[in-house]
Amino acid sequence: MEMWTIGELAQASGLTIRTLHHYDEIGLVSASDRTDAGHRRYTEADLVRLYRVRGLRQLGLSLEEIAAALDSGDLRSLLTAQLAVLDVQANRIAEMRDQIRGLVDQPDAARMLKTLELMSVSEGFLSREQRDALASQRASLGAEKVDELRAEWLAVVQELRGHVVAGTPPDDPRVRELARRWAAVGQAFTTGDAQVGAQVNAMWEANRERLNEHLTSRIGWEGPGDMADVLEYLHRVPL
Repeated sequence: MEMWTIGELAQASGLTIRTLHHYDEIGLVSASDRTDAGHRRYTEADLVRLYRVRGLRQLGLSLEEIAAALDSGDLRSLLTAQLAVLDVQANRIAEMRDQIRGLVDQPDAARMLKTLELMSVSEGFLSREQRDALASQRASLGAEKVDELRAEWLAVVQELRGHVVAGTPPDDPRVRELARRWAAVGQAFTTGDAQVGAQVNAMWEANRERLNEHLTSRIGWEGPGDMADVLEYLHRVPL
């Protein structure tokens, strides 16, 4: 049977001797044999296990997780859980990318700082889990659908503002239809999570002036009828 010294195994695997000593000490990859002098000797089975450990480490798994999976043979459950973790991380990266893109698109430093300030405001009201859920929902919708929903939202608020300025009664069928479309957009982004909706409302109430100024400016509205007027009007629309 062919056997390898720890130095030969380190050279073959690209790992350090110190790492192999650590793997042996924690029982992750132990030498199957030792010489009379106590030197480690690794078999082909040890080498195979080491390569499996390296492969799983490259997938971001901890040594404890790898040891449990290799010993139990239940790799599918471990990899499924790791995939879920990576999905969350990917959604967070996508969210940060969108945030940075939004900052870069601002026309000047003052607008960048204002947008950054409001991003921090949302973090004070939505938990990490809630923000992850929203990011995951946006990812599942896809960029094209998200753009479509944003365009729909903008069209709805533009029409609502027109009714605000015109003094249309909130129970007008046209306004009620716009309220339905508004709710549908919110449902698509939040999957109808009532707690998220409550937190968003609380964020608006606590930061009404800043958020109103920001949203009204982003849309490009001037003159009568701002976002606060539109939202107050929406609240008076009968269900």
